[in-house]
Amino acid sequence: MKTEEGVPFTAIREASLLKGLKHANIVVLHDIIHTRDSLTFVFEYVQTDLAQYMIQHPGGLHSHNVRVFMFQLLRALCYIHSRRILHRDLKPQNLLISYLGELKMADFGLARSKSIPSQTFSSEVVTLWYRPPDVLLGSTDYSTALDMWGAGCIFIEMLQGAPAFPGDTDVFQQLQKIWTVLGVPSELSWPGVSQLPNYRPERFVHSEPKQFRTVWKRLSQLPYKTEDLVQKMLKGVPADRISAQDSLQHPYFSTLPPPIMHIRDTKTSLLRRKHRIFMKTAANHRSRS
Repeated sequence: MKTEEGVPFTAIREASLLKGLKHANIVVLHDIIHTRDSLTFVFEYVQTDLAQYMIQHPGGLHSHNVRVFMFQLLRALCYIHSRRILHRDLKPQNLLISYLGELKMADFGLARSKSIPSQTFSSEVVTLWYRPPDVLLGSTDYSTALDMWGAGCIFIEMLQGAPAFPGDTDVFQQLQKIWTVLGVPSELSWPGVSQLPNYRPERFVHSEPKQFRTVWKRLSQLPYKTEDLVQKMLKGVPADRISAQDSLQHPYFSTLPPPIMHIRDTKTSLLRRKHRIFMKTAANHRSRS
């Protein structure tokens, strides 16, 4: 790991970014303790993370809980993206969950400010299951769309109770998982895709795009607006993916009370009991909302 005077660059990057971020859905960095042998971050205490929460609630989360978590995740993304910051490593383990159901984005070790020229970014970002196809294909010229793909994968995982694209350690196997749903891209469907380093269509089994509800069965049990938002987040072409800001205005969130849409960044969206999560799994209580 690269270091600067014995301190990992990722730690320096995380500290510098977190000190400037003040949002109810981003973990609070209280203090940094630097000794000769160690660097210790003192964060606010949050009870668990989304990965553990999903293990404790198998079979997919209650649809209300998914909506509450997604709203908070997109609030955090909208905030950092408006400040030209990419998280670059969204996954359930990096989303902390309090006992009230507050979601806190954490682990900014791979985050980057877009003030750094995009061509200098490494493609070695994001856990493979949550990595978008453009990055898997070798693109290093990416934007906030990278985080939106990861958020879409987490959306599906919360609904299904299983990862959206559970590939292996091989990039091409991961791409095949994605193409099985989206279809193998061509210059017609994705202009410029053939110029990406890992674009080798001969290595992929041909597949046509599928309706998401036929792949992820939980979507067929929910109103179309749920599937519509997922589809807008999981677009193969990065420029076509919906932004965090536009996602918050999507009809999927129309059942949330209007005041929740206009709260200040530093205020939690769970001020009222009816905004909070239900302590039930999808298997026990499937909502049609």
